[in-house]
Amino acid sequence: MLTPLTPDLLDALASKLPQGTLRAVAPRYLEEPRAKWQGVAAAVAAPQSVAEVSIIVAFAAAHRVALLPYGGGTGLVGGQLTAEGAPLLLSLERMNRVREVLPSENAIVVEAGCTLQAVQDAALAAERLFPLSIGSKGTAQIGGNLATNAGGINVLRYGNARDLALGLEAVLPDGRVWNGLTRLRKDNTGYDLRNLLIGSEGTLGVITAAALKLFARPAQTGTALFAVQSPAAALSLLAHLRAIAGETVSAFELLHRQGLEFVAEKLPDLRQPWPQPPEWMVLTELGLARGPTPQALFEELFETALQEGLASDGIIAQSEAQSAALWSLREAIPIANKAVGSLSSHDISLPLGDVAGFIPEANAALAAHGDYRINCFGHLGDGNLHYNVFPAAGRNRASYGAAAEEVQSLVHELVVRMGGSFSAEHGLGRLKTADLERYADPAKLTAMRAIKSALDPQGIMNPGAVLRQKG
Repeated sequence: MLTPLTPDLLDALASKLPQGTLRAVAPRYLEEPRAKWQGVAAAVAAPQSVAEVSIIVAFAAAHRVALLPYGGGTGLVGGQLTAEGAPLLLSLERMNRVREVLPSENAIVVEAGCTLQAVQDAALAAERLFPLSIGSKGTAQIGGNLATNAGGINVLRYGNARDLALGLEAVLPDGRVWNGLTRLRKDNTGYDLRNLLIGSEGTLGVITAAALKLFARPAQTGTALFAVQSPAAALSLLAHLRAIAGETVSAFELLHRQGLEFVAEKLPDLRQPWPQPPEWMVLTELGLARGPTPQALFEELFETALQEGLASDGIIAQSEAQSAALWSLREAIPIANKAVGSLSSHDISLPLGDVAGFIPEANAALAAHGDYRINCFGHLGDGNLHYNVFPAAGRNRASYGAAAEEVQSLVHELVVRMGGSFSAEHGLGRLKTADLERYADPAKLTAMRAIKSALDPQGIMNPGAVLRQKG
């Protein structure tokens, strides 16, 4: 059993730390973006160094106090809060230094509390690119990005957060510091603790700093929005684009008419590209070193798409401002979704060859189940869809009763049957622990529990996240 963080224990911990490290719990620490849960915590610890994190974790281990590592609070699956017990919330917001930028190595070393935007800005100042990009980059912290193995719009070219990390500094569940902050590109010296901690959502330790990969900034970038006939046509378009542009395709996003209609309803001041949005669209970006311009490649692509009946219209950005306007539309879709209020949201991935088949099959199954609106959009280039189900026009979530759970089960069952994942880039948190038990390979689940037990035998690290608590 875990121990509540009592006032006496809090005083004992405070005596070991600089004044001001322990704080009262402000409301923002107990909320999450989709307002599905309200968290609890006895106090917030905001250390300024890895040594202070070590003291806090060692104290929690000695007294069996639950610890909740907290980044920017932008997670969408409840991994950053709990409704049980009296835990200590561990925020790394004061550990936000850029320790070192090494342009000659294409590397940067940052503390876990740096926002993603701050890491991008530091790279830009060194004329480099840190390509991880998500909508919450101004708030999300790099420690949380790594802990959840964040994805975003540039995975197609640069990979997930895991692929961008060279080394980590972390505090293990007994308080010991693992000094794995290497900048090596090759290091075959045993088990890969870096990749074990990345994606573990704070259940195996606390990431305190990271060495990350940087890249040369593309000399020229270009953006285009195409109206396509179907998701299958969009995948054919991607194949054509790769044939003429190679690995310079940075992003390839699938958009549906419903998403733009939600934006028009909730964000009417945002300019729309067409008076009536097409059923399906693709928003794509190229980043080139030199040679032909992105606009020329997009024009070549559009001519081929017209000839093969893949696309019916297109907008090729002719300036950075036009490019930004197109991306602002994509970034507005989750905002509009939240304003409308989904019944059930799904962060799924499928093999590319199965994406086009999944969408109509899922749509048909939901049409037979009830009256819904569906906004399917996402990172088509890497098979990651945000398949979100909304109440019919004029209805609200409350009128559907228990339908949300049935909808989620229907979608996840189909995804797993088609060889996909019910959690592509958001993680498991507390929202999807039951799904893990239901769908995971038994051998994988046994191995995960063994790893958790070995590294965190007292179960103090983010209890209830990823693996459901027993008893």
